[in-house]
Amino acid sequence: MSENQHEIRLTVNGTDHDVAVPARRLLSDALRHDLGFTGTHVGCEHGVCGACTVLVDGQPMRSCLMFAVSAAGHDITTVEGLARPDGELGPVQQAFRECHGLQCGFCTPGFLTTITAGIAENPEPTEDEARDMIAGNLCRCTGYQNIVKAVCRAAELARDDRAPEGGAA
Repeated sequence: MSENQHEIRLTVNGTDHDVAVPARRLLSDALRHDLGFTGTHVGCEHGVCGACTVLVDGQPMRSCLMFAVSAAGHDITTVEGLARPDGELGPVQQAFRECHGLQCGFCTPGFLTTITAGIAENPEPTEDEARDMIAGNLCRCTGYQNIVKAVCRAAELARDDRAPEGGAA
């Protein structure tokens, strides 16, 4: 017996996608398997590790805990949507590269989306605030020191992006 399919429209990284999904299809699975956004990683499937974090209307959301049908009508940003329009790295991605904030990379997409939202909310985080910002994301490789540095550097880069041309940040 097959499950009924629901036709939904998901707006992912600014582009609308029409997809048919079962009612209980997780957003993470719809993104990865139905739409090909494989940057969204699934680690624990219980919302604990943060690897599957995407932005839903600008807020970090564990995509392994949200049904795809619930995401219809909302703006979803995956790690693939964090780059600049010209394809260059966005500020958080650039900071991770500069500060060596990744090792194996499995947890990185969740960190990048979480930090993007965190910096939008708090554009000048202290080191302690940076640690609080990433507290819900788990990494087995880095020890977090360079990730914290990357949060602070990303905030600097984002401020520079917002500064008027020729002006100071």
